[in-house]
Amino acid sequence: MTDGLRAEGVGRPGFGSGRSLLSTGSLSPDWAGTFGAVPRSLFAPPRVWAYDMATGRSVLVDRDEDPVAWWAATEADVPLVTQWDDGGHGGVEPGRVPTSSLSMPSVVASMLRDLDVRPGQRVLDVGTGCGWNAGLLAHRLGAGRVVSVECDREVAALAAAHLKRAGLEAELVVGDGGVGRPGGSPYDRVVVTYGVREVSRAWIAQSRPGGVVLVPWGTDFSPLDAVARLEVRPDGTAEGRFTGLVEFMKSRDQRLAFPEHAAYVPEFPDGADTRHRTVLAADALGGRWGVQRFVVGLAVPDVTHLVHRQEDGTTVVWCYGLSDRSWAAVAWRAGQQGATVYQAGPRRLWQLVERALAWWDGRGCPELTRFGLAVGPDGTVPWLDGPACPVPQYR
Repeated sequence: MTDGLRAEGVGRPGFGSGRSLLSTGSLSPDWAGTFGAVPRSLFAPPRVWAYDMATGRSVLVDRDEDPVAWWAATEADVPLVTQWDDGGHGGVEPGRVPTSSLSMPSVVASMLRDLDVRPGQRVLDVGTGCGWNAGLLAHRLGAGRVVSVECDREVAALAAAHLKRAGLEAELVVGDGGVGRPGGSPYDRVVVTYGVREVSRAWIAQSRPGGVVLVPWGTDFSPLDAVARLEVRPDGTAEGRFTGLVEFMKSRDQRLAFPEHAAYVPEFPDGADTRHRTVLAADALGGRWGVQRFVVGLAVPDVTHLVHRQEDGTTVVWCYGLSDRSWAAVAWRAGQQGATVYQAGPRRLWQLVERALAWWDGRGCPELTRFGLAVGPDGTVPWLDGPACPVPQYR
């Protein structure tokens, strides 16, 4: 927040949406003072794109043109995109891919709550962005306790300016967040602020035994991530439960190149196996935030999907194999019961999805917090209720 905006009475730096975050449990009371002292507005550039939760669109808010709207956007519990297309996009309209942002305050607060930092601890913050997360941690822990890594040099420079303006000290490093910051290890806590599909072994190796790695992790089945709170073991492995569903911008080296439809389905249905099902519903995957949608990704590797809602009321779920040219389409038509399933290629993808859904249903539709990850020499293994019960893999 600039002095000019304070003078104009647009708003005051401070608690903002903190009271509502406290009431929902996203913000723990011990973080309330820090959120009041380090408002998101201190870390927001003059132009941000506020995400409209109702329409799903990102709308430009320019501080110079409308300071009142800009202030309101920085105080609102919505994501603010601050960079498009790795910095290659200008203009007022949204770009193709959002590549840096200020996350929703409720998400930031809940992740810091789960991180559970203690006085005297050292934290590695992976994915600096505009610097707000690093600033909150620096305020809480003090100078010399926070190292933050950002891959984009221009974004890192912006974060450095924001931290200086806020009077907060953190060590900023320009580099690959996936390799961490070996020179500053060991860390008591590692927090990752972008989505990954692979947990970096470097984050675990640079943590103290008993330390925590908090990371948004997911699969290619959907853009969903689940925040994994992994406790580091003395043997260099880590395991822990998921705490909540989120949807973060993905690591630049782990973004999904979405399949080109025509490469899979030159002509529809092009000889696909066809069958009619009467037991499925159009919300079989549970919608955008459905736990079952995330669980399907755990159980069905190398598959992605999208949901297409047509103007005539038809809903179609498309699935594409990422390791082959298998595809499936499931169409629910308005006014008709059941669905028509089309499948082609080496694998019957929708049958794999159905097996995963049946497994989840057969165990009483467990909530997300019963699932977790084990990370070790053999890779990352999702589990239900503990490492002894790995999620089955339907291939």
